[in-house]
Amino acid sequence: MNSLPPIRRIITEEGTDGRARIVADGPSPSVKSVAERPGYRITNLWRTTSSPPPIGEPDAIAQHQGLGPMKGGTVLRVVDYPPESGNAAERKRQQAASFGQLFKDAEHRLDSAKHPGMHRTDTIDYAIVLEGEIVAILDEHETVMKAGDIMIQRGTAHAWANRSGKPARIAFVLVDATR
Repeated sequence: MNSLPPIRRIITEEGTDGRARIVADGPSPSVKSVAERPGYRITNLWRTTSSPPPIGEPDAIAQHQGLGPMKGGTVLRVVDYPPESGNAAERKRQQAASFGQLFKDAEHRLDSAKHPGMHRTDTIDYAIVLEGEIVAILDEHETVMKAGDIMIQRGTAHAWANRSGKPARIAFVLVDATR
């Protein structure tokens, strides 16, 4: 069970009369979890499919698949990370289940000695810690991030480890990029 509350998604638009209004207020239609990793929850909130995106682009987040955005697009998501638990083999099994079920489009390095969640995508990611604390793991460095910290991740191999004993929540904006 996840101890963090669900994400509330509010969407606005401008009507034909030029007045701004709220057109959606509630949970996202795209919330994903993995039974093998209790407390791990991904809430996809919005995506764009081109750059620059049309302001009136329809809500298509329910159709989003995988980790990265569409070519030329973006994805906004919030991920809840439960504290890591179990032995190394159990953590590896949980990470493999997460990538196997949800993120088939990522370059996953399951055999990585650094962390079983090491992966890489062709994106620029803005990672914003909303709650708790998380360890950002790279090939050569690790750093502890706390609420309010922001990492700009530029297509590098990385993993996330919650060693704090409490849930952590991170907002991610993934922007399609080229190498």
